[in-house]
Amino acid sequence: MDKNGARMLAAPALADETVVPLPTVSKVLKLLSRAGLLLSSRGVNGGYSLARAPNEISVADIIGAIEGPLSLTACVDDGDTVCEHTAMCGMSGNWDRVNRKVLAVLESIDLTEMAPKPADFMSSIPIASANHGANKATA
Repeated sequence: MDKNGARMLAAPALADETVVPLPTVSKVLKLLSRAGLLLSSRGVNGGYSLARAPNEISVADIIGAIEGPLSLTACVDDGDTVCEHTAMCGMSGNWDRVNRKVLAVLESIDLTEMAPKPADFMSSIPIASANHGANKATA
């Protein structure tokens, strides 16, 4: 637990829980920490915890932390690169509009909406049949 009572989760435990390779988990955790979405604590009881309430972290925040600024094409207003065809392209203004709409949707979805629902999670766990481990009939 961190100083606020939140659950701390170490990278190896998270890798085991999600079945994602530890180097990938470590990289993602560092990116999310650098973006201020996670708090990290070193030591025996250290690990990572959310820096804000889950309903205050949007999908756009997470994607932005991992991938950088969101833009569908190089020609959108907020893009860092300039497309060589911008001067003769009639679509550039339309792509900017699409990019703003996509970003607005990603900003409107928070982490609580992305978390698996208990019923969904439980239904994905295989349940052993009543005959599991029973002796097979011999021929």
